[in-house]
Amino acid sequence: MNQEFHVSSLVVLTQPPFRHQLAQQIATLEGAEVHAVSDEGKLVVTLEGPSQRPIMSAIDAIQAMPGVLSAALIYHQFDDLDVECKEIETP
Repeated sequence: MNQEFHVSSLVVLTQPPFRHQLAQQIATLEGAEVHAVSDEGKLVVTLEGPSQRPIMSAIDAIQAMPGVLSAALIYHQFDDLDVECKEIETP
């Protein structure tokens, strides 16, 4: 079975008074990291996981948080870890 690694980036628009609280809440999600918080309530977030399913679940969880206005997927990439390991092992 192939193992994959997925990474996505999001811009999350929040109600400004809740931006720091939401940044802390998002950071508790598995594979989530908050990279920036603006005064206007915009958060830059990355999500990492072994498949697309946990990424989508995290996005759904973020969108359902009170104070979140929207979560826009900006970038998504995945790599096949088995292929990368084989390439490293081959002389």
